[in-house]
Amino acid sequence: MHTAQSPMTGFPTTGSRHWHLSAPALYETAIRRQEGLAAADGPLVVRTGSRTGRSPDDKFIVQEPSTAERIAWGDVNRPMAPAVFDALQLRIMAHFAGRDAFIQDCTVGADPQYCLRARVITEFAWHSLFARNLFLPETDPVRLAAFDPTFTVIAAPTFKCVPDRDGTHSEVVVVINFAKKIVLIAGTEYAGEIKKSMFTVMNVVLPPQGVLTMHASVNVGPAGDDAAVFFGLSGTGKTTLSAEPGRTLIGDDEHGWSDHGLFNFEGGCYAKVIKLSPKGEPEIYATTRRFATVLENVVIDPVTRQLDLDDASITENTRAAYPLSAIPNASPTGMTGQPRTVVMLTCDAFGILPPVARLSPDAAMYYFLLGYTAKVAGTEAGVTGPKAVFSTCFGAPFMALDPECYADMLRARIAQHKTDVWLVNTGWIGGAAGDVPRVPLAVTRAIITAIHDGSLAKQPMQRDPVFGFEVPQHCPAVADEQLQPRLIWADPAAYDSGAVALAKRFTKAFQIYAPNVPESVRQAGPKVPVTA
Repeated sequence: MHTAQSPMTGFPTTGSRHWHLSAPALYETAIRRQEGLAAADGPLVVRTGSRTGRSPDDKFIVQEPSTAERIAWGDVNRPMAPAVFDALQLRIMAHFAGRDAFIQDCTVGADPQYCLRARVITEFAWHSLFARNLFLPETDPVRLAAFDPTFTVIAAPTFKCVPDRDGTHSEVVVVINFAKKIVLIAGTEYAGEIKKSMFTVMNVVLPPQGVLTMHASVNVGPAGDDAAVFFGLSGTGKTTLSAEPGRTLIGDDEHGWSDHGLFNFEGGCYAKVIKLSPKGEPEIYATTRRFATVLENVVIDPVTRQLDLDDASITENTRAAYPLSAIPNASPTGMTGQPRTVVMLTCDAFGILPPVARLSPDAAMYYFLLGYTAKVAGTEAGVTGPKAVFSTCFGAPFMALDPECYADMLRARIAQHKTDVWLVNTGWIGGAAGDVPRVPLAVTRAIITAIHDGSLAKQPMQRDPVFGFEVPQHCPAVADEQLQPRLIWADPAAYDSGAVALAKRFTKAFQIYAPNVPESVRQAGPKVPVTA
């Protein structure tokens, strides 16, 4: 659809302006512009250049009166002066003079009471297809004609910032201005910045309205009364475990929890596809063979156009961006009721945490604030062994307010709705990474099934002597010894020392939050001294 609308005041009028192109039209345009390759089964395969993931050091928020006292300023949320933003905006808008611009008007948020209207202006056709896949595109001609965006996202990957001139950290910038309601993205082709910048916006806008914003996936059973929330950092199984046969997928990454239930922020999924298994993850695997799925940095044979999902030579962070409609059991509304269960996913590369443990509301707040997982040797430069990672609220780069704001809301909602909370380790349990295999997906799925059907909560529990949470002694379809890591470590004494070392890491990492949480929450963590 083409209209005479102007993308925004001051945007250049020279150059082609492509309004609300359909997925097939964007696919054709991207191929014609040589932005990507058509794979054998129909997806669009693109490269994102030197940036194959987010650029956290290049993210800024404009420090102006409406946000000055609300944002948790620091290494994650770096301030930018309004005048610096204004000058940068003028240069990026001028960059579009004489260039193509692709414009999609979308909704962010499935709940009409809390949604935002987003206009996404991109330099690449495939970025516009990405936005159309990931958000909720407006398709009604009448509403499109009257569309008034709440926020405008401008993505200019070929504009390279000059730090001394533009006040940036590098040639890349991602900056949000809440006063002007504009997001500027420049210098990076990685499309994930488009979706994550709007997630950051939602994390600032919705909590004052009483909505807990969550970096989490959600699904629900056939009866519709047992919704489950899966918190987790990248690589812990958040997308995989939510795309479960027999349960309806609400969404795989970003959700709100309001007084009347859960709702997805997005209309699509952005799944990691490295070493994707057609047997273990059939629904997600099928999307990599689907027309108009966008595949980022997946290796493709230039002659046969066959994909190699196992090849990580470009990056481990290969991604598929596809609409939720590509998943057979996805919800058409993106909404469901109050959750019966919250699952906090962690990938413990030290092999210490059990595959599942039950958390009290206080312990839930403790582990939510920690947001623990661990990196494995080889995942990034300098990592030669397991490395503990703490990302508060399981999404520190996107949670722009004080972490306690989100954690207090979570604790209150868990108590209000009597929601069961479980910590699930999808990493290693019989030894450290490299010494033993990772927990099989079949074991994790069996645990999740027992959580969903309520059978796990009925099992006898044993309190962990170091971490304090409750560990089930039995789980259907899982060997009892698999639930107790110490029993399957070759050297129990090595497990004991490893448990104390990990607990000390937890206690040390929690010190930043300890002064601002109730005593009951402080007591819910491991009780070990921290050595200097």
